[in-house]
Amino acid sequence: MAKHSGANARIKREYFTYLKEAQRRDETSIDAVAKALARFEEANGHKDFKTFHRAQAVAFKHKLDKQPAIRTGKPLSRATVNSTLSALRGFFIWLAGQPGYKSRLSYADADYFNLSEKDVRIAKAVRHKVFPSLDQVHHVIASMPTCTAIEMRNRALVAFALLTGARDGALASFRLKHVDLLQGRVDQDARDVRTKASKTFSTWFFPVGGEALQIVQDWCAYLRTTLLWGDDDPLFPPTQIGLGENGGFVPVGLRRGECWQGAGPIRDIFRKAFEAAGLPYFNPHSFRDTLVHHGEKVCPTIEAFKAWSQNLGHERVMTTLTSYGTVAPHRQAELIRGMGLDSTDQLAPAVDAAFVAKVVAAMQNLPVSRD
Repeated sequence: MAKHSGANARIKREYFTYLKEAQRRDETSIDAVAKALARFEEANGHKDFKTFHRAQAVAFKHKLDKQPAIRTGKPLSRATVNSTLSALRGFFIWLAGQPGYKSRLSYADADYFNLSEKDVRIAKAVRHKVFPSLDQVHHVIASMPTCTAIEMRNRALVAFALLTGARDGALASFRLKHVDLLQGRVDQDARDVRTKASKTFSTWFFPVGGEALQIVQDWCAYLRTTLLWGDDDPLFPPTQIGLGENGGFVPVGLRRGECWQGAGPIRDIFRKAFEAAGLPYFNPHSFRDTLVHHGEKVCPTIEAFKAWSQNLGHERVMTTLTSYGTVAPHRQAELIRGMGLDSTDQLAPAVDAAFVAKVVAAMQNLPVSRD
């Protein structure tokens, strides 16, 4: 079994510090880089990075092509391969400029981690994402039991995700003080809430109909008036585990004072809720797609859709349209078939030409963002 290189470990720590402090990368991004480096070292026999040669990069690409994914057993996707190679290319470009490595590595060597242009196009291709319809989410919420405090929490969690489109990390870290029921608003304050890229913004409850709003209002009232919890207590508290009658560990209630440390329990709640309702599992993030598609139907003006976009935490409308606004294939067919020209060769009355022109102009003037 190949031994790990101490020199490699030291220089990797320096690189991770560089990513965090200089490049302002978050822990998730750094973990992905660490995983890519570990995969390369294992395939390369843990050789010292100072002995790196472009042939090692080529050999590693061939190994990735044959390596199966752990969960599926199928070949790694082009997207996974591309992200792995991109992380390695960035590392070796940085490494080539470090003392002790400058004389041994060249910047051009890192380019051998690139995929072919064809494979890059495959890796970056935008594919239609499956997400629940608004009616399906309402059906799930209506099907969830409410006999215990834990079941009430679970139903309120799904309802709150629909009302806000909050990501699972944020859902796990909200506290009661972040919710203003009078204003119908939740403050996603990055000082306390685990938002993407530590962004702070406010979200007003989306007008989604159904019982979601009432469920959340009842849940907040239960926490404050029945349990007598305060502003700093978690909005969705973790499950308290205790000893059951048979001596085993069982859920016994809600744990006060602390939030979930991760989003795993939240995704598990969503999975069980959808399965119990007889539907395939949709994660919390998919609700953002649901909300965007609902917004496309109900927003009467560009200004309204801009507000809808900001409500999701997007600074640019283009982010909403490109990341979440892809039209489903069956809906695409319906729209295309319904947009034929009338007898006067003008756009059909259902299409507002001025509105379309404004949308196109807005899209051309707004740069693409990854937020």
